Amino acid sequence: MGKLPAASNSSNTKGVSVNRSASLVMIATMADTTWRMFVPTVGLIVAGDALDGRFTTRPWLMLTGALIGSLLAALLIKRQLQRGKA
Repeated sequence: MGKLPAASNSSNTKGVSVNRSASLVMIATMADTTWRMFVPTVGLIVAGDALDGRFTTRPWLMLTGALIGSLLAALLIKRQLQRGKA
């Protein structure tokens, strides 16, 4: 088995800040992706359900909202990925 490196009394603040910075970027990216998926999909499902109740067209407007919300979420994520490559 390999030996562990010897403990050092000096602190490696640069390594810690790099790790913390990478973690924050990862968390921010996940949060950005989550809202892009959640808001359009769930928002349009809820709006479609409310309109179905008003116009007695159950479940068609809710399903339409789910479809449009999913397509919109896919478009938003595609734009996010393209922006990340630039």
